[in-house]
This record gives sequence, structure tokens and C-alpha cells, in this order.
Amino acid sequence: MPQDAEVPAVLNDAVGARRGRGLKTLEVDEELMQDIRGLIGERAMPVLWNILVDLHSADIADIINHLEGDERHFVFNLLDVAVSSEVLLELDPAVRQALLEVLPQEKITALVGQLDSDDAADIVAELSSTIADRVLRAIPAKESTDVKELLRYPEDTAGGIMATEFAAVHKNDTVKKAIRKVREKAKEDLVIHNVFVTDDDGVLVGVIPLQSLVLQAPNRRIHKIMEADIKSVTTNVDQEEVAQMFKKYDLLSLPVVDGRGRLVGRITIDDIVDVIEEEHTEDVARIIGSDVEEMERRSPSQIALLRLPWVLMTLGIEFLAGVVIHFFDQTLGQVILLASFMPIISAISGNTGLQSAAIVIRALSTGHMSVEQWWRPVSRQLQTTTIIGGVCGLVIGAIGALWHGRWEFGMIVGSSMFVSVNLSGMVGTVVPMISKRLGFDPAITAGPFETAFQDVMGITIFLGLATAMLQWIL
Repeated sequence: MPQDAEVPAVLNDAVGARRGRGLKTLEVDEELMQDIRGLIGERAMPVLWNILVDLHSADIADIINHLEGDERHFVFNLLDVAVSSEVLLELDPAVRQALLEVLPQEKITALVGQLDSDDAADIVAELSSTIADRVLRAIPAKESTDVKELLRYPEDTAGGIMATEFAAVHKNDTVKKAIRKVREKAKEDLVIHNVFVTDDDGVLVGVIPLQSLVLQAPNRRIHKIMEADIKSVTTNVDQEEVAQMFKKYDLLSLPVVDGRGRLVGRITIDDIVDVIEEEHTEDVARIIGSDVEEMERRSPSQIALLRLPWVLMTLGIEFLAGVVIHFFDQTLGQVILLASFMPIISAISGNTGLQSAAIVIRALSTGHMSVEQWWRPVSRQLQTTTIIGGVCGLVIGAIGALWHGRWEFGMIVGSSMFVSVNLSGMVGTVVPMISKRLGFDPAITAGPFETAFQDVMGITIFLGLATAMLQWIL
């Protein structure tokens, strides 16, 4: 394709939507990607650049996510450093990792130099130790020091997600001087929501919303107009707790302090959106006995090794079901039809327990539930499972009575279903709260092994009740 070739219609429409009033987002579909790949195959760099220059970095990242190998590299290299650094952050982790492995160290250094400290630290953390050291030596000393400082903190803490760029003024500054400092920070492309106030030792003592600052008289002192009651977190606070603070107080930014109360960074709302998504994905992955990174950068053999401990643990617990069934073999020998209802009762009770656990874990992570008021979720769960267990018990009891021809048999399976569902619901509710109280991640306890335990419990209850009631009947 010659360099002055026409842009395909689907691309022309997409770019036109962006050049208009920005009311539409780019929809990456197969037709669009075919045209993109066609332009890549023809190495039509001017045409491709003309398309990409009008797109948002997230849209460009979406296109690159749909490409493979050399195609990704080709498109990424068309972008200037400022745009490509933004695109790098928007890429899927696996795609970003693949690009970082083939990009020259000089290009990576230039990209890292464009990023805020928190984003730069995230990228450096994904590099090999050799490349990371070279990049940190190549970027300016101040930026390198900030990134190294951030890398010291665990990635799931306030220190790990904060940025060291912020606008701060002294408490004795005048409004005029403070505005001058804020303007200097704004020249660094820093988005400013609040201006933080410190004392001589750098200790955080207050905050002023930017709008309030510019409306004050120029000669007023900052300590007379600042808000002294300021919300802040220390560097070691878990990112999940930070997200809860943002939600509770409707924050746009939150200062981070060290153990002495000195201002060391800030967290902004865009960081928290990523945290919420990450925490939710992590909880879901752990509940099903997997890992949040499974689909991102692991090979099939690594995934198998990751899952095996969970599966083997579940297998060991399920062996208990065999032991229980063997223990009640005389009961099953008397009424062989009981065996037909065991998988139904164990499946329904296990599913109820897993649902309860998922709801509790989500409520704990979002702050809608607290361990200190444990009786509230337990009471609500008991009311819920009473209804579910009652309905399921009546249904399976009626079927059992009709199938066996005796109402006593129906009462056995119906009662077993009712008790199993309620106990499984209680286990699914209480165990995550106990884990939270003990300092463990409650999502871990809701994995497959808890479901297996509830299956065994359902079978045990069923056969135990059946044995007792059969002795009464016979």
C-alpha cells in the first residue's frame, strides 16, 4: 500500500468519532483489526500514525492487546515517548510484559522517565533485576530515588500504590506564596485536587482544597484557612482499607504519611479504581482455588502446579465422604434409594455455603460488614437459609415420598436437606469472619476445600438422620 493510500472506511469512521465531539469510544472489533493488520502488513507507517494520533491511549492499548508479536512492536514504536508511556500503563499485563522483554533498555528508560513515581515503580518492578538496575541508574537521581523508595513497600499497601508527587505548602506561607508553589507543581503536569500543609519537620498538619486556596486573600496565612481535621493513612495500611476510606469519605486524593506523621506521598482516585478491580479479581480467583495472574503470564504447567495443592486438599477431604458412606453401609443396604439422594443434598448444601461465603467476603472487603457486628450477617443468613432449606426440603421430601412410596422416607430426605443447607450456610458465613478476625484473607477459606467439607457434612447429616429415623420407623 502506498504511503498516501486511503484510510479504510471502518478506520475513517472510528477516527472521525474521536475527532468529533468525543461522544463515542473506539470499538475494537474483528473488522477494525483486519484493517489495522492490513496496514501493518504494508508497513503504511504514515497512515497508521495518522490514525493513532487521534486516539486515546486506552484505545491504542486496546488495539495493541489484539495484536501479536511483531505487530505489537511495530505499532508501539510508531508512538512518541509521551503517548507510548501512557499506552504502556493501559496494556494487559501479559502484553506489557511481552513488550518490555523486547524493548531496548534505552527506550524503557525514556518511558519510565515520563511516568509518575508510582507508575514508574510498577513498570520497574516488572523488569528483570539487571534491566531495572540499568534503568534506575539512567533516569535522573531524584526520580530514581523516589522509585527505589516506593519499591521498598509491599505492592498491596498504601506505600506501594502512592505517588511521591504532590503539592505541599508550609503552614506559615501566605496564600500568594502558596499559589506560586502550586503553579510550579502544575507545570510538572501534576493533577492537583488538594494542597497539603506541613510544618517545619514535614509533618502533615492540614489540607486546603485547591478551589478554596485561590479564593482566599493573598496575604492570609495558610494555617488560618487550612482544614486541620484531615484524613490520612500510613504507608503500611492495606490497599483494601485505603479503598474503603475513599468510598466512605468520597475522596479524590488521600495523603500518605510515615510513622512520624511526615508527608511522603498521596493516593488518587484513579489508583483506587485499579485497586478495587484488583481486589475483586483476587477474591474471585481465590474462591475458586486459582490465582489472579493465572490467565496473564503463566504457562499451562505453572497453572497446573498452582492448582494442584487446592485440588489435592479437596481430594483428601472428599475421601472422608467415602469413609462416611462406608460407615453407614448398613443403612444404605436397608434402603438403597438413599444413595440417589446423597449427591443432590451434598451439592445443594455445598452451593449454599459457597454463595454465603462469597457474599460475606465481598461485604467484608467493601466495608458493608464488620466482624465486630458478626451477629447481623449470621442472623440474616439464618433467615435466608431457613427459607431456602425449607423450600428445597419440601420439594425433595415430596419427590422422595412419591418415589419410595412412604412418607417417612420423604421426611428423612427433606429433613436432611433442611439441616444441611442451614449448617452449610452458617459455615460459609462464620468461617470467613473468623479468618478476618485472625488476620487471614477470608477468600482463602472459601476455596474448593471448604466446599468439599460442606459436601462431606451434608452426606454425614443425611446418613446420620436416615439411620436414626430408619431405626424409629422399623
